[in-house]
Parts: sequence; structure tokens; C-alpha cells
Amino acid sequence: MELKDLFLTPLYLGIFYGIAFALRKRYTNAITRKYFIPALTVKFIGAIGLGLIYQFYYGGGDTFNYFSHVKIVHEAFGNSFGTGLKLLMAQTPPDGDMLRYTVRMYWYESPTEYFIVQVASVFSLLCFNSYAVIGLCFAFLSFCGMWAMYVTFLRIYPLAYKKLAIAVFFLPSVFFWGSGLMKDSLCMGALGWTFYGFYHFFIAKKNLTTAALLGGLGAYILISVKVYILLSFMPAALIWVFTENNRRIKSAALRTLLKPVFLGLGVVAGYIGATNLTAGDEKYDVDKLGERARITHTYLSTYVASGSVYDIGEFDGSLGSTLKVAPQAVVVSIFRPFLFEVRNPVMLLSAIEATMFIWLTLSLFYRAGFVKGMSTIIGTPILSFSFLFAIVFAIGVGINSGNFGTLVRYKIPLMPFYLSALYIMQHMQVVKAGAKRGTSRSAQLNRPKKLGRLATTE
Repeated sequence: MELKDLFLTPLYLGIFYGIAFALRKRYTNAITRKYFIPALTVKFIGAIGLGLIYQFYYGGGDTFNYFSHVKIVHEAFGNSFGTGLKLLMAQTPPDGDMLRYTVRMYWYESPTEYFIVQVASVFSLLCFNSYAVIGLCFAFLSFCGMWAMYVTFLRIYPLAYKKLAIAVFFLPSVFFWGSGLMKDSLCMGALGWTFYGFYHFFIAKKNLTTAALLGGLGAYILISVKVYILLSFMPAALIWVFTENNRRIKSAALRTLLKPVFLGLGVVAGYIGATNLTAGDEKYDVDKLGERARITHTYLSTYVASGSVYDIGEFDGSLGSTLKVAPQAVVVSIFRPFLFEVRNPVMLLSAIEATMFIWLTLSLFYRAGFVKGMSTIIGTPILSFSFLFAIVFAIGVGINSGNFGTLVRYKIPLMPFYLSALYIMQHMQVVKAGAKRGTSRSAQLNRPKKLGRLATTE
């Protein structure tokens, strides 16, 4: 970060807060209004904090690699608007005017990384190429998508609005790693838009135009940056559609008969969608994911360990080995690192969150019982969707990461969904327990007086 960031950051913070206060009345209600500005504020804190950590703790990293590319694009615009526009549009092959810039950008021919550069370059033209302000722009964009995620959860289960706000906005890992000039910021926002669009278009069947536009935008960003998030989302989402349609069948016998059929169709549709979505893609073709996961896992666990490596067992990229290591991958993604595995401050933050996940999960299933807990999940579509997405995603990132240093960042898309599902289950248990107590108290109050006297006499 540079000296100009100290002057421009307060100015642009004022602009962003002005926009936020202007929009708050339109996109909130009496219940959600109090979370709007605090949720945006922690995103801004995360964006600035991420830059400071990478500069003074890590001494560099991807966020500054993106910015170095942005500076080159900004320089090109200063010299020639036409050349800058070609770089912004990622024209290939580059012409002679572009070569003097592209030879300095090792991510120019890497579409997923250069997509971030393109978005950041647009922001750079509006903020005098300030790293800190570009980070704030990413945080604001991410916040918009995550607000859509929160609104969608509230539409499904409004009673847990307080704890859902914690799950979506106030998990430290999520607002730290999900803000700033990084892939993760865009992906968190895009996941929120995809969730909003999918629910309103296919489940609620309301606000169809807005749902289609936001859902399409979110899916496009995920495909452009981290398509595996969408691959994890699709099977759970399609199963959700089929189970919702199954619930609307009036005949109980027919519902029971068709439920496994709907579930099977959801799995098949998810696999077909994922396969067609990435067919022929060198990096994300489903047929190559296993082998790429093996290579990535080996590289990260061997060469980027830094004392935080974990082992989930032998993995050779085959379906059989994937199923074998899947339970360990889920545990490591959701419930680790354990507190005794902490090696640095970043791991400590993740370990505290993982400990909270362990405690909530065990306490919920202890109170409800394993069978009743699973029955609640299966019988409640939003719980089924959230847990299934979290588990599928946990398997993917748990296998691919290889060390806690990368895992803490890779796993943040599953965290709001997993914790939201836990909080919804917790609230359902409280409501159910309150209803039982209310019924018991009501029965006592409405007991016939004669019966009451007889009981006292006896």
C-alpha cells in the first residue's frame, strides 16, 4: 500500500457509506435494518486488514500480485486508451501494442486469475489506482451478494434472523478472507447471488426477473473464477427442487413412493449439469478433477506445508480413494484445526471457529438424538440443501488443500451455510421445546377445578 491510500481511503469510505445509507431503506425492513451497516463495516475492516496482513505479516501474496497486474493495465490506459481497453477485454492473441504490457503479466493467459485483474482494473479507473480503495470496492461488491444470501435465508426461516446474521456476516474467517482484492471476495458475493436467484426462481417462484439476473450473474462469476463452488452447489440445489416438488404432492403414499425417485433424479441431474458445464475444460473437467486433486494435494502438502500440513490418508485421484478419504476430508474442513494444532495466529482464529462448529453440532444432536436430528434434516429442505452443499464442498477442499494455511481460505463458502443450518436446527428445537412447555402449562391452567381438588386431596 502507498501513501495515497491514506488520503483516498477515508474519502471513498465516506462515499460507500453514503451509498449504503441511501440504499438501506430500500433493501431492509424493521428487523434487518440494524445489521446492514455493521455487516458492511466488517467487510471493510476485512478488506483493509487483509491488505495489512499480507503486506506486514506475509510480506506479499496473491492480493499484491493481482494489484501488480492492475497497475500495468492502468499504465496502459494512461498511455493509450485503446491499448488499455484491449488489455481489459483480454484480447487474444495480443497485438504489437499490447505485447509490451502482456510480457510483464504472467496471469494474462490464465483466465480465472485474470478475471480478478479485469474487475479490479475497472475499479482502478474510478479510484486513482489505489490498492486500498480497490479492496473496499471488492468488499462492497461481496457484501451485496452476501446480503442477498441473508435475505434468502430469512425468507425461508425468519425466526432465526439474529443468529443467521452471525452466520452470514460476522464469522471472522468469512469477513476477513472474503473481503479485499482476492478471488474469494467475488466468489462469496457470487455465491450469495446464485443462492438468491436459485431459491426465488425455482422454489419460491417470485421476483423471477431479478432472480434470473442475479442468479445468472452469480453463476457466471463462479464459472469464471472458481467453478468448483458451482459444481458443489448444483447437486444439492437440484435435489432441493425435486424434494420441494415432492412435498407438494397431496397423497402421502405417492410422496413416499416418489421421494427416492426425486432424489435419484437430483443426483443424476447434478452430475449431468456438472459434466456438461466443464466438459473439455483442461482444469475443471469432471473426468480430470480426481487427478488434479491428487496433484494439488501432493503439491500443497509437500511444498507449502509451513508446519500446518494435515494428512487425510492415501489419495490417488480415483473414485474409490475419494470415497475412502471423504469422511476425513469433511472433518478436516469443518472441524479442524483443533486448538492443539495451532501454529500461528491465523490458525488460532480458524481453530476457534472449528471448535464452535464442533460444540454446536454435538450439542444439537445430543439434545435431539441422532435419529431425530437426521430426520429433521431430511424433512427440512433448507437443512438438507445447506448440509449437503457444505459436505460436498468440504470433501473437495479437504482433499485439495493439504495444509491448514490454504484450507482456512478455501473453505469459507461452506461456513455460512453450515452454521446457518445449525442455527436453524437450534431454533427449531427451542421452538419445539417451548411449544411443549406451553402445552403443558396450558393444560395445567385449563384443568377442571374438580380434578384439581381431587388431585390435591389425594
